[in-house]
Amino acid sequence: MEQRTWIEPEPGPNSGYLQKFRLYETRANFYIIGRDKNRTCWRLLKIDRLEPSDLNILEDSTIYSEIECCDLLKRINEGNKSTGGLKFVTTCYGIVGFIKFLGPYYMLLITKRRKIGAICGHTIYAITKSEMIPIPHSTVRSNMAYSKNENRYKKLLCTVDLTKDFFFSYSYHVMRSLQRNLRENETGQSLYETMFVWNEFLTHGIRNHLKNTLWTVALVYGFFKQVKLSVSGRDFKLTLIARRSRHYAGTRYLKRGVNEKGRVANDVETEQIVFEDVPEGCPVQISSVVQNRGSIPLFWSQETSRLNIKPDIILSKKDVNYQATRLHFENLVKRYGNPIIILNLIKTREKKPRETILRAEFANAIKLINKDLAEENHLKFLHWDLNKHSRNKATNVLVLLGKVAAYALNLTGIFYVQVTPPLRPGLLLNEPFFEKNVCGEWSLNSSCNKIEDADNLEKDISNCSSNSSGDCSVKNLSYRNEDVDILESEVRNGSSGAIRNFSFKPPMFQKGVLRTNCIDCLDRTNVAQYAYGLVALGHQLHALGLIDVPQIDLDSTLADDLMKFYETMGDTLALQYGGSAAHNKIFSERRGQWRAATQSQEFFRTLQRYYSNAYMDAEKQDAINV
Repeated sequence: MEQRTWIEPEPGPNSGYLQKFRLYETRANFYIIGRDKNRTCWRLLKIDRLEPSDLNILEDSTIYSEIECCDLLKRINEGNKSTGGLKFVTTCYGIVGFIKFLGPYYMLLITKRRKIGAICGHTIYAITKSEMIPIPHSTVRSNMAYSKNENRYKKLLCTVDLTKDFFFSYSYHVMRSLQRNLRENETGQSLYETMFVWNEFLTHGIRNHLKNTLWTVALVYGFFKQVKLSVSGRDFKLTLIARRSRHYAGTRYLKRGVNEKGRVANDVETEQIVFEDVPEGCPVQISSVVQNRGSIPLFWSQETSRLNIKPDIILSKKDVNYQATRLHFENLVKRYGNPIIILNLIKTREKKPRETILRAEFANAIKLINKDLAEENHLKFLHWDLNKHSRNKATNVLVLLGKVAAYALNLTGIFYVQVTPPLRPGLLLNEPFFEKNVCGEWSLNSSCNKIEDADNLEKDISNCSSNSSGDCSVKNLSYRNEDVDILESEVRNGSSGAIRNFSFKPPMFQKGVLRTNCIDCLDRTNVAQYAYGLVALGHQLHALGLIDVPQIDLDSTLADDLMKFYETMGDTLALQYGGSAAHNKIFSERRGQWRAATQSQEFFRTLQRYYSNAYMDAEKQDAINV
């Protein structure tokens, strides 16, 4: 029996999804008409406006044609002529949710959107404009609707600007990685309950009542950028996505470390997706790699200070058995599998101990946790003082970080698959190249090649993991040429070849994740994530058959382009959490920027971050909490 090379196409990605809506009102009700992109499916939602404090929603189960829908609106208008008839309010592109403070319910709508990218036929949008509309008619609203406290809460919610850094898709589950989307067939409610959907609470009521998600959109907060690039004369699309967790969310000094549930501050999943730039509907090769950043998972804090630009780090000793730290890493294993590789970039020496306090405690925590884990599931703890190395003019920080990144990538692998767009959830679940292992997990069958292990480096890390401190400095790993040769080994034998050669290639899967942190998980972390992204891009392009060797020169145009994207992402994430753009000294020096200009820029950003933390963060935190 001939093995199937390409996955069969499904109906268009826009079928069955309501994408455009029109809001109408009578004195008694709001009516929302929703339709799909092809104008073949029209639905009706009715919201009661005579109830002053509760939310009453009724969904018409009928699927109308466009003509039938027009007739329905005419009948509604005729039936309400005595109270003013039916009036058009606005065009919209989805419901963000419903919220109630002290008075009435409000409806949050997307009224303008813009396309920011597409993943295999599925469009990704950003919000250009939104509106918050009170549900009850003005004649039945209570006095509380106009109270001072009600207006304060409304103002706080509006402080969260939905037009900045939020994105969504009607047909692609952008809150999840590409690999998860293709291997798991989750739909509807469960998708909204993931850690990356920021309007989960706002949509909870309507989703539970209607038992569907037709009318709402799931908003992801973070960063999304898609560009067309070329290598060796061949075009490809690169997509960089950062998904910020809604758990333990907040601002720099008000959210630090871990909470009792194992959730950490500034928890961001970064995904780098690469696919061929081919005409829509054609078979396509696609690859992704995921990495993670998050605050050091201990109970620690810093007091916001208007007098001290670098407040002391306060380490709490309330969790002597590191239960919250354990929960955090158990959650990472649940999300990504093993191994979990921790790259800790904080300082090793200081005149006044600050970061070094956390360094020692973090190493102790990992050592204690590893005692209770099977050896093959040990957390791999790498410590590399980026500040120390960046001060040494003879050291190329990005080269050294690239070697660490290559070690991590050889342990986790990348995701690669051939598909025929449009992608659909669970697309790979029943493919012949899958088999279940004894643990019930899906894995590649024995006919698929595995990424070569970096044996020497892994041995070094194992030795470090079992030493007395539980810590591992990777400085020795960075200079060993024989290890570098191993680390730069091909991802897959024979996976190169002409881009138009549609011969079957078994998929590859990422198992495990690299988790990077510094103190804020902003500036140093972003440099390390770029180094990892560059190494991964080499393997991704090699898997797609675009380059012959799975490596990209640090001095190439492609490396410079990728650096700009990671720099932009770093600035965006830093503004969200820290209140200023990221400190990009290493990137600036890499571009050859004048040293005095770099120092001036860094000083300005330090002041901007200090002002934001000292004077703006409290209100920003309140808005996020609301």
